[in-house]
Amino acid sequence: MTVSFFKSLEARVAEVDSLLCVGLDPHSQDLPEQTAQHAWAFCKRIIDQTLPFAAAYKPNAAFFEALGPEGFEVLGKVIASIPDGVPVILDAKRGDIASTARAYATAALETLGADAITLNAYMGIDAVSPFIESPAKGAFVLCKTSNPSAEDLQLYGQGTAGRALFEEVAALAEGWNQNDNVGLVVGATQVEALRRVRAAAPGLWILAPGVGHQGGNLEAALEAGLRADGLGVLVPVSRGISRADNPGEAARTLRDQINAARQKVQGRPVHDALDALADALVDIGCIRFGSFTLKSGLESPIYIDLRRLITAPGVLAQVAAAYLPLMRSLEFDRLAALPYAALPIGTAVSLQSGWPMIFPRREAKGYGTRKLIEGEPVVGETIVVVDDLATTGGSKLEAIEKLQGADLKVTDIVVLIDRQSGAQQAMAKVGCTLHAVFTLRGLLERWERTGRVSAQQVQAVREFLEAHG
Repeated sequence: MTVSFFKSLEARVAEVDSLLCVGLDPHSQDLPEQTAQHAWAFCKRIIDQTLPFAAAYKPNAAFFEALGPEGFEVLGKVIASIPDGVPVILDAKRGDIASTARAYATAALETLGADAITLNAYMGIDAVSPFIESPAKGAFVLCKTSNPSAEDLQLYGQGTAGRALFEEVAALAEGWNQNDNVGLVVGATQVEALRRVRAAAPGLWILAPGVGHQGGNLEAALEAGLRADGLGVLVPVSRGISRADNPGEAARTLRDQINAARQKVQGRPVHDALDALADALVDIGCIRFGSFTLKSGLESPIYIDLRRLITAPGVLAQVAAAYLPLMRSLEFDRLAALPYAALPIGTAVSLQSGWPMIFPRREAKGYGTRKLIEGEPVVGETIVVVDDLATTGGSKLEAIEKLQGADLKVTDIVVLIDRQSGAQQAMAKVGCTLHAVFTLRGLLERWERTGRVSAQQVQAVREFLEAHG
């Protein structure tokens, strides 16, 4: 079985206890003469001295290409000199389609032998797919850069009901990451953007240039970008190492500084994409506090209405992204979204992931096809049910019965919020497992930690759950 690019990267990170990516940028001012041979000597010295501390290397194609055919030859020689097991990310920022993209992929990943490449995905998945067909080869997609004119395009859409364009890129990349080999490029100087990208793409690795010469705050960048497992951010440094008197010692110091900041960040609550989503659900009115009469007749201090997600497409996309890690751990052929609240959620999940969707109707139409299951399932397929909430599980049992009546297998149900009112036990009785992004008690803990909901509101809901949960 082929090991994915990011599994290989994580193995190297563990081996050297480092998130440092050493840049190999033979600037003309760093070479005694502008020749390919001097570029080779420059890079070889850095590699030899920094190898014990580098999680990966990142040669910048432009500086080699500027040296002509000999420079391209030296680039291949530099990549070949890096030992197996140490990922090489070619900083080339390619961005084309069709046969041109495939030729670029062949040049970078086969002819030169790089393990990954940076890409410009302005033309969509067509510009990315040739580079990620093999799980062993990776791509880092440009998302939010630090150059002054980046705002001309990357912030488009900010301030509307949707998200900024760079956040849409992040969400798309999360969906493209079917083979665990797609990451993002976000400048370390863009701390708020890092937070928002982590919210839009909870599971992706981020290449975060800008620490050192560009003035990025290492601790702030890691706090904003690290995943909950302490991974997910690769810190590239070029001039801070290459222009040091002792590149090896500079790399060691940077590795240790990154680890110290990483440890400090992990010692307190790391910014979590799910925290941001939990707060967003309150912000757009999906979660309300007060006094509400439920269908059962009980008076509740909390009301959950996820149908409101359709009025906030940015948050809907965050919701869909939160389902993806859970669903990737399951085996299924299609997802089935339950009417009505889960239909937009299921559609968003399908768009981000590429998984086909069906849905069971509440009742068959008395005209037309008279189908009870909309879509084109194949007899014998395994279906994962997607819904918004789980309370007692009654509506899910009805849907499961309809799907099984169409000769489909159902073993898993995924919801955004489990109210912990018996649904998990009800599903287990029919051989199904309930998976939830959030539990209601877990949400209360998040809101209490982030201060988004008052202590009095949290306590009122806890007391209600104790009495009626």
